[in-house]
Amino acid sequence: MAETRTEAIHQNAEGLDVQAPDTILSFLANAQIEAAKAVHGAIPAIAEAAELIATQLKSGGKLAYAAAGSSGLMAVADALELPGTFGIARDRIIILIAGGDEAFRTLAGGPEDDTEEAAAAVANADIGKGDCLIAVSASGSTPYAVQAIGDARRRGAATIAVANNKDAPLFGEADVAVLLETPPELIAGSTRMGAGTAQKIALNMLSTLAAIHLGHVHDGYMVNLAADNIKLRDRAVRMVAAITGRSRNEAARLLEESGGGVKTAILLAAGAANADAAEKILEGAGQKLRPALSAIEGSKRR
Repeated sequence: MAETRTEAIHQNAEGLDVQAPDTILSFLANAQIEAAKAVHGAIPAIAEAAELIATQLKSGGKLAYAAAGSSGLMAVADALELPGTFGIARDRIIILIAGGDEAFRTLAGGPEDDTEEAAAAVANADIGKGDCLIAVSASGSTPYAVQAIGDARRRGAATIAVANNKDAPLFGEADVAVLLETPPELIAGSTRMGAGTAQKIALNMLSTLAAIHLGHVHDGYMVNLAADNIKLRDRAVRMVAAITGRSRNEAARLLEESGGGVKTAILLAAGAANADAAEKILEGAGQKLRPALSAIEGSKRR
């Protein structure tokens, strides 16, 4: 197997084990920073991928993540946040990780080579036309990820590949290829470090931009959040108060009237007759709060 960038030796690796602790930690920190910079070169691809995700979700499709090992953990971290942060239904976010649930306890290496498991996972999740699958692999050649994205594509799904080596086999199965050209790892091949950091940043960017396209963000507020604990319920009140200029007590009342929906509460404050009317306005505005508010203001002037 030819050496890839993710398996290459870092320029500061020689003698690393005999360096002073502060020096080692400085090398480690700098390596993470350099890896993070690699994301800038992928911005056009990330933008294209985010639009693809938003299109599929808006049409009622599912969003699946497929990965193994530390790349799988990065994918899982992104996927699990989407329902709470952006209110995307949990049954529309699919996680395919090599080794299944056991991976969260052991993260054994063997399952990443199991192409039969990957094929079964894609089939069992019924990934196909109208859906989108993101495959993540630092090497870009992990058999589980390559099989999953290939099967998803053959079944008609839109596909996105995120990898840290150019010419990765994963890219051959992708509608959108996101290349994160991170430097070699300070510990050769330990892609949980630099490559993983870049993957996490890229996935954050990807899912956040997709959520913006879907109308789940207004200014810097997550206006489609699922407020299911004390912290998030308080955040919802603060958002409604900040956007509408109403008091916290009034914001809480509006949220109660809206059934907890932040956007609906804001439209009630803006003049929507009731929650049902507010939701119809939102639907007409593509679930985007800004044009929905403009629609209410326009109706007042008529």
